[in-house]
Amino acid sequence: MAAEIPSDPKLMEKEDIDALDALASEAKEFEKDAEIDRILKAFRLDAYAVLDLNPGVPESDIKITYRKKSLLIHPDKTKNPQAPDAFDRLKKAQTELMDEKHRERLDEAIADARMLLMRENKWTVDSPELRTDAFARDWRVKTREVLIDNEQRRRRQVKAQMQEEGREQRRQEEEIDERKRKRQHDQDWEATRDQRISSWRQFQKGKGGGSSSGEPGKKKKKVKPIG
Repeated sequence: MAAEIPSDPKLMEKEDIDALDALASEAKEFEKDAEIDRILKAFRLDAYAVLDLNPGVPESDIKITYRKKSLLIHPDKTKNPQAPDAFDRLKKAQTELMDEKHRERLDEAIADARMLLMRENKWTVDSPELRTDAFARDWRVKTREVLIDNEQRRRRQVKAQMQEEGREQRRQEEEIDERKRKRQHDQDWEATRDQRISSWRQFQKGKGGGSSSGEPGKKKKKVKPIG
């Protein structure tokens, strides 16, 4: 049975508005879910990719893009359970790009990837291949490889530094322990000083007087020679 069509024009208008609002809300949720999915799939070592920006954009673009996307996927404005993770990654990417040194290292890695790709294919800056979509895709892949290699190198350096710092810390701790042992030895030696002096005096006294028979104060008689 077909649904009844309201005869009241005002009621019809309200239902149409409600239907349009529902569709708009559904479309908005779809947009949020799509953006969350895109952020989570983006290569996290490339902050430009996480924010969906091209390298070399001005700071103003970074701020504007971050604000728009952060408002779109904010965990308080969507029921998507992955929103908090996506929001954290977006914030981290924005922080990295606003850091001058980090952004400079990222730009250098992207430039290195382009140079390596050109060298591998023996292209020049005037080669038409550099202006194709295929080159853009290959550049992104090469950038990923360079960033991974740089990150592995950085982790090795950090590990080596931590090991060196660990060795230095152990050396310092051993020196501290050695100084403690020496101080304790000196303190123990000083604490028993009077006792050692008294014992030495008793030893000297016993050595200088008394007889072989053990009677104290009694001198041994001299033996008179015969003849």
